[in-house]
Amino acid sequence: MDLTTIETLHPLEIKVLLALAQKDAPQTDSDLVQSTGLEPSQISMALGWLQTKSLVRLESETVIPIVSLTEVGFRYLQESSPPEWILRQIEEAHHRHVRLTVQALQTQSPFPPNALSRAIGLLKKEGSVQLAPGGSLEATGLPSSLCQQLRAVLQQLGESSRPLEAFPPAIQSLIKLYAVKRGNTNEPFRIEDRTIRAYLLTDQGRTLAEHVHAMPKEEVSQLTPEMLKDGSWRNYRFRKYTITLRPPRLAIGRRHPYREFLDVVKIKLISMGFQEMRGPLVETEFWNMDALFMPQFHPARAIHDVYFVKHPTHATSSPEPFLSRVAAVHEHGGETGSRGWRYRYDKSRAQRLILRSQGTAVSARTLASNPRIPGKYFSIARCFRYDQVDATHATDFFQVEGIVLGEDIHFRTLLGLLQLFATEMAQAQEIRVFPAYFPFTEPSVELHVRHPKLGWMELGGAGLFRPEVTIPLGVHVPVIAWGLGLDRMAMVALGIHDIRDLFTADLEAIRTMRGQFP
Repeated sequence: MDLTTIETLHPLEIKVLLALAQKDAPQTDSDLVQSTGLEPSQISMALGWLQTKSLVRLESETVIPIVSLTEVGFRYLQESSPPEWILRQIEEAHHRHVRLTVQALQTQSPFPPNALSRAIGLLKKEGSVQLAPGGSLEATGLPSSLCQQLRAVLQQLGESSRPLEAFPPAIQSLIKLYAVKRGNTNEPFRIEDRTIRAYLLTDQGRTLAEHVHAMPKEEVSQLTPEMLKDGSWRNYRFRKYTITLRPPRLAIGRRHPYREFLDVVKIKLISMGFQEMRGPLVETEFWNMDALFMPQFHPARAIHDVYFVKHPTHATSSPEPFLSRVAAVHEHGGETGSRGWRYRYDKSRAQRLILRSQGTAVSARTLASNPRIPGKYFSIARCFRYDQVDATHATDFFQVEGIVLGEDIHFRTLLGLLQLFATEMAQAQEIRVFPAYFPFTEPSVELHVRHPKLGWMELGGAGLFRPEVTIPLGVHVPVIAWGLGLDRMAMVALGIHDIRDLFTADLEAIRTMRGQFP
């Protein structure tokens, strides 16, 4: 046998090896925990290493059912079980000379109806409770073996879990009756299969254990001057070092990868000459929809699409003169040359408070604030929409919103910007632009990119603002606008396949997430 194997043994392996060598019979994990003083996880790890080196073999493997208390069981232990509670209620009703019916018992019961019905049936079956004329419950005076047995089992399992076979057959049947089952988890007992494994040294392991036993018992990792001076180094075993092992990874602090992505998007837009615009998260329907020529009967205003603020419900100030101008455009087109939506505009509804559902609300506020012409503006806006959460949808998300104003702005300018955003920010390799419809832009398009795993997905919409949007807000030059989903762009740039991973609490996933952007 190659004795150099001794040099590869970990201190945990040596302890387990010597413990197994003390007996000829197989030993279980729990036996080794008691004889070595190690933790169960350390025993399991050391046994795995020793099996890999063919020094230990698995001698037997037995599956036994183990019984333990659930949260319901601990509550029964501290308070009372359903049979005990029923007998106590019957006794109290008897002292008060009150008839206690099953229906009255159910109205007072802190237990589920099925647990109460089962307890009544078992108590009647053993003869400790009977149904009196008139439908009331009465105690027969016979002691309840059900309550006694149930209380005894609860007390025993309250100390520690035990094998099911440790109980008499009658008690085993009771435990199985009150054990957690599929479709009924509200039970006091849980029966789980536990695998008991027994291990034995191989011939090679036993021979190696004899040599390990003859070696100095104490292991040290450093040779000190005192050891050299008094010669005590001869009585120690020195730990071997492997310099080829990779060092542990340092978990250094860093920005969250998604935050890094947002910062890169902001830096790139500013470097392109864009100015940042901001707006409130709690917005009025006026800026979020009305100013964008979305009629008040538009389906996007339904409660299943927008979050309404419960208190206060309406804003106190009125955004005049823009409110009157927008109202005129909605009703008959105002001074835009349009016919409008031809309905009676409700100015009070325009003041209804909601959570911002689109970043375009920020663009509307900017257009109304006398922007520079020509000018370029952007916003990284947090938006909120009622949506079914899945791999590509979330109830709150970031949009990169932008507008460009100028006499020479046209549709080809918009297409060029969309191409630039998709390649520079989302790092997309394949891009498509499709015709689309939005109430506030004409012509309108949707930007789609191909995700490596999820395939084609929409990033957002864009187009030229209609005169019904710009003229009431005081702008008389062409304006192109876009609103792209930054979360989806980040999915492509960061190489993730589920939008929920952007906000995961898994530190390992966050550390390994791709976070460098060109």
